[in-house]
Amino acid sequence: MSIGKYGLLRKTFLKTERKGTYAHLMLSEQLNPHLAEIDRTAREQIERTLTRLLEQHPAPDKANDSMGWTGHMNNLKQQAEELILTELVYR
Repeated sequence: MSIGKYGLLRKTFLKTERKGTYAHLMLSEQLNPHLAEIDRTAREQIERTLTRLLEQHPAPDKANDSMGWTGHMNNLKQQAEELILTELVYR
């Protein structure tokens, strides 16, 4: 079972900040399914949030301004990821 980037971030958070929850999940053999679910949910929410942000703030034309498009997309992805980390991974 792959836990991915957000699952690993959640695992680190639980280990350092929520030791009781981490121990409970470990002992009940629910840690890996929990981490996989967090990772899957985070990826889905980032995609949805990125789509909404793109509707609100359209990207420049990629053909005419590839650097501007890349910067814009990176900025939107960073915003979406920051929201998800706060709401899902570090709660």
